[in-house]
Amino acid sequence: MQASRSAEFSFARKLSSVVRGLTGSMLRKLAAFLALGVTLSCYVGFSCCMTTVIVFSVYLLTGGHRFALVVCKTIRRDLKGLFVLMKLTLGVRYYLRKNATVPALFQNNVKKHPNKACFIYEDKTWTFEDVEKYSNSVANFFHEAGYRKGDVVSIFMESRPEYVCFWLGLSKIGVVGALINFNQRDKAFAHSLNVSQSKGLIFGGELSQAVKDVLPLLENNLSLYSSGSLATNDITPINLDQMLQKSPTYPPHYTQGSFRDKLFYVYTSGTTGLPKAAIVTHTRFYYMSTAIRHFFSISSSDVLYDTLPLYHTAGGILGIGQAFIGGVTVVIRRKFSASQFWSDCTKYNCTIAQYIGEICRYLLLQPFRPEETQHRVRLMYGNGLRPQIWDDFQKRFGVKVMGEFYGATEGNCNIVNFENKVGAVGFTTRIAPFLYPVTLIRVDEDSGEPLRDRHGMCVHAQPGETGELVGKIVKGNPLREFDGYVNKKASEKKIVENVFRKGDTAFLTGDVLMMDDLGYMYFRDRTGDTFRWKGENVSTSEVEGTISNVLKLQDAVAYGVEVPGYEGRAGMAAIVDETNSIDLADLNQALQRSLPPYARPVFIRLTKEVDTTGTFKLKKTDLRKEGYDPNGVKDRLYYMNAKAGMFQPITQQVYKDICDTKIRF
Repeated sequence: MQASRSAEFSFARKLSSVVRGLTGSMLRKLAAFLALGVTLSCYVGFSCCMTTVIVFSVYLLTGGHRFALVVCKTIRRDLKGLFVLMKLTLGVRYYLRKNATVPALFQNNVKKHPNKACFIYEDKTWTFEDVEKYSNSVANFFHEAGYRKGDVVSIFMESRPEYVCFWLGLSKIGVVGALINFNQRDKAFAHSLNVSQSKGLIFGGELSQAVKDVLPLLENNLSLYSSGSLATNDITPINLDQMLQKSPTYPPHYTQGSFRDKLFYVYTSGTTGLPKAAIVTHTRFYYMSTAIRHFFSISSSDVLYDTLPLYHTAGGILGIGQAFIGGVTVVIRRKFSASQFWSDCTKYNCTIAQYIGEICRYLLLQPFRPEETQHRVRLMYGNGLRPQIWDDFQKRFGVKVMGEFYGATEGNCNIVNFENKVGAVGFTTRIAPFLYPVTLIRVDEDSGEPLRDRHGMCVHAQPGETGELVGKIVKGNPLREFDGYVNKKASEKKIVENVFRKGDTAFLTGDVLMMDDLGYMYFRDRTGDTFRWKGENVSTSEVEGTISNVLKLQDAVAYGVEVPGYEGRAGMAAIVDETNSIDLADLNQALQRSLPPYARPVFIRLTKEVDTTGTFKLKKTDLRKEGYDPNGVKDRLYYMNAKAGMFQPITQQVYKDICDTKIRF
């Protein structure tokens, strides 16, 4: 013991000698690092001597106090992030060894509390055992019908518990569910069915007309299965409601799957112009939903209000996953209702709720209701909450924590803001960035291509600069892998080389963010040919193709423009009309038939010509900058008057009313 103390005193005397030789500036820097030492001692528990060694070593290596200040301000945040990352890594490794699946993890919760409410839907309670039995009947029915591991069955219906039970039941026999956006119609709907190579289609009776319309566009014949009353009698699907009553509810006999197997497909918009089927494995479902649970301290005693579409990652994984993995009760609503939101939360004693940015805005626009202050919601998590309404939302509704996150269904660089940091979509550590290798790379404003230095390496954006978010791909590490899309070419377009070091690869998110000095990240825009409106990604090439098909025109350009008071960008289309012959009423009707509401242009610009590049690509940058201001644009401009249900001219007064948020969309 005495020898140990003697060694420490000897080290202290030598350190004191070094310090006396430092300049005043260097002493100030060292003082900052000593503050870091105190923090390390408190949170990590190192001895005083060990802490001094670490602090002084870091001081010599970095040579500045700025880094020390960053460390002091972010050490608690980063340690929690590291703790969650370690738990996720250990959890994934454990279930890989166990060869587990999502159905197996769900069965664990069924055994723990079979009679507990798993889902609540329109005042009907589905217990964990109810969900288990119903999904077993789905599995046994489709196995008896000849479906086997690797087959694909698409699911096309509005949100309700049966929706989840369908893909859960299919997964029990290794069949992959393809979760199709129920807003899709015609070409986009057909593409989603074709690209997944679906053998069957389960659809809600309320969408039977859309199914009938798409059948002539399909490459292969599909077996049709319906649930609920049909809206049209022109098709004759197999009635699942009747068949499942006869199907056994015992667990199906099937070969045990793998934690790395495909669970289902989630469709995303991309620069190809049509939906891409992103692969969601059992592993991905587990760690995405579990990360939310750990970051926000969600427990099985919580009740979650999920009003988001279940074909979305947010509602279908981050929401439903809390029930399947964490044993949480989830209240499902068929469609979002601003007027009923807080009433439902109060009625069902919800403690957590999900959102997208527009939901928060819609709620703020509602008149006061007593329920908005009587609820028990302590946490709301989602993405797209605008910084401008963040504080107002919390003050009015009394929600203590708004948990903003950023992530791509298929990506490997999900980030979370669990500290209620206004405006931030997440963070990355500035202390040890190698622990979670995500970064921002600078891109060309017009082409969207990564900028590179003279060595061919991607140029990293510095704090305060915007850049595209990318995540390093590490094969063999489930948390760092890129599962990609069903279409291999689409997957290859999302990979960039030489980011962190020569020869490596990273996943391109397609989103432009900005990072501050502390590592907090803020969403700025979409790259490529998509933009975000009303919580959905809109493909401009899909809109362009639809307009061209309707009007038989060669040139039509779609892009997103900013609208005061709205998150994301509203759709605008510049259409070549040389002979002044376009009938906007006919165009409006055609767009309503072919495009979901969020993808329909809000603004129309009728022009004589549009510029093209040397490779005959339509230029959008200038059009996007000019927007819909009649003071600067000489072409004819129109906007969608929601009340009238038609396109009307944009006058200077109309433009002023839009800017003053008197006209809303």
